[in-house]
Amino acid sequence: MTSEPSLHQRRRPLTEAELAGIPWLPQLSADEQNYAVAELRITEALPGDLVCRIGRPVTYWFGVVDGLLKMSGENAEGQSMTFTGLPPGGWFGEGTVLKREAYRYNVQTLRKSLVAGLPVDSFHRLLDQSIGFNRFVMNQLNERLGQFIAAREIDRMPNPDLRVARSLVSLFNPVLYPGVGEMLRITQQELAYLVGLSRQRVNEALATLEQQRLIKVEYGGLSVLDLDGLRTLDAARLP
Repeated sequence: MTSEPSLHQRRRPLTEAELAGIPWLPQLSADEQNYAVAELRITEALPGDLVCRIGRPVTYWFGVVDGLLKMSGENAEGQSMTFTGLPPGGWFGEGTVLKREAYRYNVQTLRKSLVAGLPVDSFHRLLDQSIGFNRFVMNQLNERLGQFIAAREIDRMPNPDLRVARSLVSLFNPVLYPGVGEMLRITQQELAYLVGLSRQRVNEALATLEQQRLIKVEYGGLSVLDLDGLRTLDAARLP
């Protein structure tokens, strides 16, 4: 019996439509774009696949073209902690790529996803030569720092409705995840995995947020009607 090809073995060049979803390509010059396109590869990751694994050496800078991933780590007791979800348009791991170190986190697919990758050496070449690429990576690092500070605050929130609200703010971040747009395709179970609550409790929180006219739950996902409202929501406004 032959085993399934690995993520690396399934890699291929990107199509024109897939390249259009790479947010940093327009920041490059024509020559830099040609170089990047030649170096980029994409693979189809199945549910449960580990794109990054703790302790493995870094090989690519990754981005989500389609689908949904989660980034998680482990505490001293070996318990899993979810850092963030990674929806379409999100590129991640630039800090690890910059330092060429082993991964300190896992990145796993929650559903079938298309994941693009730029080799580490190609990343560093663009970083050395492209001002536009430098600006994009710098903005990523700055935004990511704010995201992880917010994630620590979310973990300490006792109110489940607020935890769901702040988690949605993170997933609709237009800088880190420009591919999300107005509607995030996510199931309640997937959101439960990311927030660390039961599916039933997430469902109740979404109903509360919808009653507040902050979100709209739709078939296959949800839309945010008031991002600032989600960001500033406090317990006093909740039933």
